[in-house]
Amino acid sequence: MAVEPLQHRIAVEPGTPQGIVLLAAGVLPVMAIVSLIPVLPLLLAEFGNAPGAAYVVPIAVTVPALCVAALSPLAGWLLDRVGRKQFLVAALIGYALIGTAPFVLRPLPVLLGSRILLGVMEAVVMTAATTLIGDYFTGATRDRWISRQMIVVSLAAIALAAFGGVLGETLGSRGPFLLYALGLPVALAAALLLPEPDLRTPAASAVAWRPDGRVFALLAITFAISLVFYTLFVQIGPLLLESGPASPAMIGGASAALNFGIAVGAMLFQWQKQRTGAVLLAAGLVLSAIGYFGAARSSDFYFVTAWAIVASVGCGVLLPNMLAWTLRALPASHRGRVTGGWTGAFFLGQFVAPLLATALLPWTGRLAGVLTLYAGASVIAALVAGMIAAARRPAA
Repeated sequence: MAVEPLQHRIAVEPGTPQGIVLLAAGVLPVMAIVSLIPVLPLLLAEFGNAPGAAYVVPIAVTVPALCVAALSPLAGWLLDRVGRKQFLVAALIGYALIGTAPFVLRPLPVLLGSRILLGVMEAVVMTAATTLIGDYFTGATRDRWISRQMIVVSLAAIALAAFGGVLGETLGSRGPFLLYALGLPVALAAALLLPEPDLRTPAASAVAWRPDGRVFALLAITFAISLVFYTLFVQIGPLLLESGPASPAMIGGASAALNFGIAVGAMLFQWQKQRTGAVLLAAGLVLSAIGYFGAARSSDFYFVTAWAIVASVGCGVLLPNMLAWTLRALPASHRGRVTGGWTGAFFLGQFVAPLLATALLPWTGRLAGVLTLYAGASVIAALVAGMIAAARRPAA
């Protein structure tokens, strides 16, 4: 039985303004990577003579995701112990200051160190923003804000990559780091508009709860979905090149289309949010499997992209479904740590995805083979989820 959120004593009734602030905060961790992708070649050229630059520079771009994966559970524990709002505001300020530092600080070790510290701030921002959505909203309203978060993040990724490219073209390799200053107005809005949930109620203190097998299963499923999801997103360029010539502009357009597919999938989740759980898990897996198999079997740029969009729509259904499902399975007084676990599982999948795909290539031969393998695994998982949904359906 799902544990319903506890009633909070909040001075301000949360609504659209608070939701918008949390959506803005949720976009910032995504910006940490996508805004730098257009200038990665410029950074590699800048540090071309530095020892190990060919490895260190790409790691510097992606290492915040690893930090979020590793530190989100700890961030969630602190949110439950100390409070949500003050940590979020402090982390947003730290995000802005640390994120913009490489614009003026040039050495490669400083760049890498600042990116690691940025990942620490992101772990708090992402976990706190998601936890507060669970605190402020309940039931269908909460599911609606979860789907909006996925839609906004997906569409923002398209715009942020474009802005990063423009700043890189105008100001050089360090231009996109100025975007991190957006953390300051978001911090101000959070300080002014977000109330602190009061979880220190008699009911909350009486809850003796520990994560059970169901919660760990939801986190494991989230990791697996993130793994498959990011394999497609990270490898879309090489996958398209397997099908024939593709310019950087063509690959960029395909990547933007995949983000749009995620937004469409999140809209479908919002439309069918009353089916949150095994039903939508099965449906999303089927869509993803169809898309992966179609992309793997196609040999034309446009067909590969079209099938990849189908897969991204499936992932757009899966991700908000898993978050909403997880939030329903825990009490409010422990929401931070389990939300931190969910965030950690999601970002761990993002970090592991390209490594696993590379490790599978000797057995599959091509990226298309990796997608075929994932399509088969998704079909099996969809059948299991469908059987679970059927078993839980009340008898007529």
